[in-house]
Amino acid sequence: MKFWNSAADCCSWDGVLCNKETGHVLSLDLSNSWIYGPLLSNSSLFNLQSLRKLNLAFNNFSPSPIPSEFHQLSRLTHLNLSFSMFSGFIPSQISRLTRLVSLDLSFNINHDGSLLKLREGELGKLTKSMTNLRQLHLNLVNLSSSVPEHIGNLSSLTHLSFERCLLHGQFPKSIFQLPKIMSIRMSGNSDLTGSLPEFHSGSMLKLLDLSKTSFSGKLPVSIGKLRFLNFMDLKKCSFLGVVPSSLWNLSELSYLRLSSNHFNGQLPYRVGNLAKLTTIDLSGNQFSGELPSSLGNLTQLTYLFLDDNNFSGQIPSSLGNLSQLEMLKLSTNLFDGKFPSLPPHQIKSIHLQNNNLTGSIPSTIQNLTFLECLDLSYNSFTGVIPWSLFKLPSLAYLSLKNNQLSGSLNIQNISDHSSKLENLFLSKNNLTGHIPSSISKLKMLKELCLDSNDLSGSLDFDTIFLGLSSLHDLLLSNNRGLSVTNNVSRSSSSCSSSCSSHHLPKLHILSFSSCNISEFPMFLKTQDELESLNFSHNRISGPIPKWFLNIGTETLKILDLSYNNFSGWEEPPLVLPWKKLYLLDLHSNMLRGPVVVPPMSTRYFSLSGNSLVGRIDPLFCKLGDLQYLDLSSNNLSGTIPQCLGNFNSSLLVVNLRINHFHGKMPQTCGDRSKLKTLDLSCNQLYGKMPSSLIKCEELQILNLSHNQLNDTFPFWLQSLLNLQVLILAHNKFHGPICCPHNFSGFLNLSIIDLSFNDFSGSLSSEYFTNWTSMSKISHRNSSGVKYIGDDESYQYSVTVVNKGLEMLFVKIFTMFVCIDFSNNIFHGEIPETIGDLQYLIVLNLSSNNFSGHIPSSLRNLVELESLDLSNNKLSGKIPPQLTSLTFLEYLNVSKNQLTGPIPQAGQIGIFPNSSFEGNAGLCGLPLSKKCGTLLPPSQDDEELDSVSFSLSWKAVVIGYGGGLIIGLIAGHIITSRRPSLMFKIFGVIPQRRRR
Repeated sequence: MKFWNSAADCCSWDGVLCNKETGHVLSLDLSNSWIYGPLLSNSSLFNLQSLRKLNLAFNNFSPSPIPSEFHQLSRLTHLNLSFSMFSGFIPSQISRLTRLVSLDLSFNINHDGSLLKLREGELGKLTKSMTNLRQLHLNLVNLSSSVPEHIGNLSSLTHLSFERCLLHGQFPKSIFQLPKIMSIRMSGNSDLTGSLPEFHSGSMLKLLDLSKTSFSGKLPVSIGKLRFLNFMDLKKCSFLGVVPSSLWNLSELSYLRLSSNHFNGQLPYRVGNLAKLTTIDLSGNQFSGELPSSLGNLTQLTYLFLDDNNFSGQIPSSLGNLSQLEMLKLSTNLFDGKFPSLPPHQIKSIHLQNNNLTGSIPSTIQNLTFLECLDLSYNSFTGVIPWSLFKLPSLAYLSLKNNQLSGSLNIQNISDHSSKLENLFLSKNNLTGHIPSSISKLKMLKELCLDSNDLSGSLDFDTIFLGLSSLHDLLLSNNRGLSVTNNVSRSSSSCSSSCSSHHLPKLHILSFSSCNISEFPMFLKTQDELESLNFSHNRISGPIPKWFLNIGTETLKILDLSYNNFSGWEEPPLVLPWKKLYLLDLHSNMLRGPVVVPPMSTRYFSLSGNSLVGRIDPLFCKLGDLQYLDLSSNNLSGTIPQCLGNFNSSLLVVNLRINHFHGKMPQTCGDRSKLKTLDLSCNQLYGKMPSSLIKCEELQILNLSHNQLNDTFPFWLQSLLNLQVLILAHNKFHGPICCPHNFSGFLNLSIIDLSFNDFSGSLSSEYFTNWTSMSKISHRNSSGVKYIGDDESYQYSVTVVNKGLEMLFVKIFTMFVCIDFSNNIFHGEIPETIGDLQYLIVLNLSSNNFSGHIPSSLRNLVELESLDLSNNKLSGKIPPQLTSLTFLEYLNVSKNQLTGPIPQAGQIGIFPNSSFEGNAGLCGLPLSKKCGTLLPPSQDDEELDSVSFSLSWKAVVIGYGGGLIIGLIAGHIITSRRPSLMFKIFGVIPQRRRR
């Protein structure tokens, strides 16, 4: 050691303690001595045979294992090698140090992240031989074993610490009951299981940390016997039930963390008895009820975390007594009332988001001079934003988004560099007026989110944001009256240097979606660090300028220019220049000319709803990361490139519908295909369906309608177990669809449309067997609204015939179930087993040659809203059982050979004449033909006539949108017989279907 004097007696050196009589070294403390390099096996250290205590902690012995020669120091009672960057395996010879009272090998992490390890079985060997151990610390040592049962026999043990050691199995309960145990730390062993035992009154336990383990069960009532306990951390375990009242008697407790478990019940008044508490964390449970006012008695409290529970009522004013409080988290509860009274002294962080708080934000908040973070988002605060908020000297984070705040944004009396505000979130309020130029006083601002308000005026970027050199995220979307001033004098090519010298921000995220912008703002020319740029839903027209291609060429990842009036590119590039771009959305513009090739990094590419022409460039074959390709609703032509047909392992969605592609379908889906949606509808494809589609095992939606495909029914599609939508309508398919010996039905199909083909043959009684998704309720009990093909990045829409109209379903609710076999040449009887598909909403078998009776089993289709059996050869009576279909809104049985009276009960009595015309033998309302002498009613008729049916109004709101996110709202139905809730999405432009 460089600070040891070799001329002096070694017993006088720092860290050295000797036996005064013999001169032998008894204790050596070299911790924090800046020792570097490996500890060699021939080190003179191992000659100190009288050594009792050795501390080498906080040094750097990398790259060195722990030498096995340590066992030569047989008189050691204390060994500390923690934080010393030893590596490899702990030598088994360590277990020979049987006199050890304290062993600490914790936190030896090497430069490469590798940990110190103990060989399998060595933990048991080590703890069996060291029977005198009082302290054992092996934190962050890779033990990869269970905890030996015999540790519970170490009667002298006071401290046991195995944090993040990859332990597994059951933790021995006997360890909790050791007579002298004071500290147990087992945190971070996620596979370690166990439960708490019954504690005895003589327990000396002071610290218990089982956080981030798999301990479970209820807390025992006897936990109240741990009278010395001052630290308990049970975060992220699986404990449940009500916290026993005895816990609130632990008067020595200063730290209590029970977060992220399954505790419930209320917080009792006696919590106020724990006067020494400095931290209480009950977040992430199911606690409920009002907070007791006795919380105000915990005057030592520094951290109060009660977020993510079900607490309700008003926040008690007694919290104002917590003079030491620094952080308050009450977010994601059910609190109501006004902003609480809080102590002005020390508080630094307040989280009250996701509650039901109301009223205005009080001006007294200006007294919280130490406040650094304030989050009041997702409440119902009203009134104006107090300007004093912006003067708080320490405030760095302010979120007031998703409230009902109004008025103008008032930022005044702020001197340059006095504000520390870095994050300002005011989105989704009712703010009006201009964005004030005084916002430029917030010099440290990094994020500014003012989107979804009613801000207006023309924004002079060069003035308002001048000097905000730290600003990197600017969100101003959904302010319909907001535009941008293009200052011509500063937009010339010579502006770049002058602008940067005036410290204009270099933005990373810029969002101007749904504003009032008619041209690109010129300040974009200075933005060469952009990562995300959104100018969608504006009025920008003309070609995309050449200079725009120079924005963020090395950084841009997301570009959304959808829903504008762009006509093309000023100078179309062969390949777009943004090297890191992964999302490019240009759909719903007026783009003309050929399709540009996106960067090779692109994952999402949409040009739908334009006027593009020409072929798909072969360079598309090199887009190895592409996941979403939507070129629908254009005028593209040529054949579909075979490389797209191969659908590499990354492609999820291919949508080429409504174009002029011709030729045969390419062979589709290679190995490992992840394709979920394939839509080639409304083109001029011919030939057969490629059987290679069977490799698309993840396919959910297949739409090949409105082509010239000529093939038999693809029975092999039944092997695609994820298939939910199959649309083959308007082609030249032919032959039977029922039933080869190996056909077992479609398990998950919700929509099948085979209309306008030449399918023939009959439907056997076995045909609809195993169409599970249409007949079982299992997939309908899950909570939340779900959609077919639901994806965070892409939403698929489909057109189907519903109630006689073609409707565009912009989102397909999983509960929408539809069969359309119309306009084919099927014959024979409609099988009774069709009544097994009890969740059908739309059934269309019109314009075929079906004969026989209308099956009475249709009464089982309790969700049916649209039934079309018109233009067939059906005979007999209309089954009176159909009157039980209380949701039926559309019925058409016209142009058949039906006879007898039209049932008048239930829904059937409300349908118009056109629903029944063309049946010479039918009589009764709404037809003008009256019925003759009525026969005695059948038993079924009497049963049905005895029931009074009524249909309530349905309220349906259409949610419509485009691009990445498409909105929807649900409809609500109530009937007098069976209240029911049902969600529906209706088409945007319904058109009557031509036959």
